[in-house]
Parts: sequence; C-alpha cells; structure tokens
Amino acid sequence: MKTQPPTPPQDDVFDENRVDQLEELVAKRTSQLAQANGRLEEDIRKRESTEAELMRRNAELTELNAKLSLAKEQLVQSEKLASIGQLAAGVAHEINNPIGYIFSNFGTLEGYIANLLEMLKAYEDAEASISSPDMLKRVSAVRERIELDYLKLDIPVLMSESKEGIVCVRKIVQDLKDFSRVDAHQEWQWADLHRGIDSTLNIVGNEVKYKADIVKKYGDIPEVECLPSQINQVIMNIVVNAAHAIGPERGKIIISTGTEGQNVWIAITDNGTGIPKDVQSRIFDPFFTTKPIGAGTGLGLSLTYGIVQKHRGHIDVESALGVGTTFRITLPIRHVEEDGGCAENPSLCNFFQYGPST
Repeated sequence: MKTQPPTPPQDDVFDENRVDQLEELVAKRTSQLAQANGRLEEDIRKRESTEAELMRRNAELTELNAKLSLAKEQLVQSEKLASIGQLAAGVAHEINNPIGYIFSNFGTLEGYIANLLEMLKAYEDAEASISSPDMLKRVSAVRERIELDYLKLDIPVLMSESKEGIVCVRKIVQDLKDFSRVDAHQEWQWADLHRGIDSTLNIVGNEVKYKADIVKKYGDIPEVECLPSQINQVIMNIVVNAAHAIGPERGKIIISTGTEGQNVWIAITDNGTGIPKDVQSRIFDPFFTTKPIGAGTGLGLSLTYGIVQKHRGHIDVESALGVGTTFRITLPIRHVEEDGGCAENPSLCNFFQYGPST
C-alpha cells in the first residue's frame, strides 16, 4: 500500500503567498516612491531655477529702477538748466542794453567832468585877480561849504568805482549765460574749458568764498568738443563738495588743467576731511551720501559720473582722511559718436526717447 506525501500545512502555503505578495507590493511601492522622489527632485530643480531667475530679474529690475531714477534726475537737471538758460537770455537782453548805454554815457560823463575840473582850475587861478574882499569871502565860503577840494579828489574815484560795478554786472550776466547755456538738441560744440571753469566759480562764489581760497593752475589746453553746460555742472558739483568737505578752518581748493595725448584733464584738489576708504568705491552710486539726512540727495557725484561717461571720459578719485581729496577728470579733445548704451538697456533708452509703451 502506497503512502501519500505529507500535504504542506495550509498555514505554510498562505505564508509563502503572503510573502510573495508583500515583496511584490514593496517593489511596487519602492518604484512608485523612486518615481515620486524623481518628480520631487525635478520640481525642486525647477523651483530653484525659477527662484534664481526671479532673483536675477529682480536684480535687473532694481538696477533698472536706479537707472530710471538717475535718468529722471538728469532730465530734471536738464530742465532746470534750460529754464535758467532761458531766464539768463532774457535777463541779458533786458540788462545788457541799458548797461551798455550807462557804460557809454559814463565815458562821455568822464569827459564832461574833466572839462569842468579844468574850468574850476581856471577859476581858482582867476581868484587871485579878484579885488573885491566881499567877493573873495563869498567864493571862499562856497568852496568850504561844498568841500571843493574833497570833491575834486572823490569824483574821479566814484566814477571809476561805478564803471567797475557796471563791468562786474555785465560779467555776472555773461557768466550766468555761459554756465547755464542750453545745449540745443544736445549738440556737441567746441568750448574753452577755462572759461567754463571761471564762469562756474563765479556762479558758486557764495558757496566757496567763506570756506576756501581758490588757486588756479591752468595749463595750455586746446578747446574741447563737449556739452559745455554739462561740463560746467560737473565742475560745480565737485567744487561745492570740496567746499563742504573743508572743516571750520579756512582751506584751499586747487584747480589744475593739462593735456595727456589726445585728452585733456582737470584736477580739483581740496585739503578737507577726506573720504574714508570703505566708502570710496560707492561715492558714484546713485543716492549714496555721507551727508546728514536732508542735507544731500546723493545724486551729485552720480550725475557727474554719468556726464563724464557720456563724454567718453573717466573720473578718478584719490583721498586720504585728514589730508584731502583729488578728483581728476579726463576728457577726449574730440567727441566720437558711439552707442550710448542702448544696446545694453534698450528699454531704458526707448522710454526716454519715445515715452512709455501703451
């Protein structure tokens, strides 16, 4: 009689099937988890890439906003200069003609006074021939009453001082015109930088004369093709800053010029407080200022830098605390037309050339 092999217990079969199912489920879950992890990693990479792109665009937008603010300030300054230029032209027209009449009449009046003084001399010589004591007494009394001797000395002095005053007024008007001259359509023109510097110093005289002595060390430089009123603004910004940097004791501002190859240079040196090294790299940044709140906009040197760059020049600064500061501006003698940066910032250029898009 054959014996049957023992039948595996039902529990063992169930356990083997259960293990197979669990292994299959674990493998499936592991695959799903790996896929989920892959998708998650891809999402993280995309998010990181998107975040980096957002940060880059935000930085570009911040830079563009700063440039827009600077360009807006430049437009405001240009409008101010245009208004001053128009005012100066009107003032020159209204004042120069009557001053011309006065100056011309002073020349004639000087001749008349010289004739009168000559006639008085003749009368004085004739006094010796007056025989009447009463007449001599009357003449002497009038001479003393009007202080004739003093008048003869003072009249020429008064005439000379008056003529000097008229010449000074004419110069101030001309300096104002030179400083604020509107560069029609931004046309480049040949200009005498020394004349522009002198005009600017005359305009900002009240800002400087109580703080420092101006020393001019002009070299032999040619005329430069530039936008004169903008170069005048550069000189004004640096000279006024130099005056503000000088302490309570009277200081000195030295303005030097010279040539260097196909360039000219202007150096403005003061013996003021100096600029700390940790901020020297930021002084040309828009809105950066070391002055107290409300005492400065932080745009003066930024505008200066922009104007110099527009002229294809460069500006350098050397400063030491307690010693002073030197700004050196280098400009090409002849202007070369180049791309003004629109390739780099076309939206910025389009905005100011054609206005905002609609």
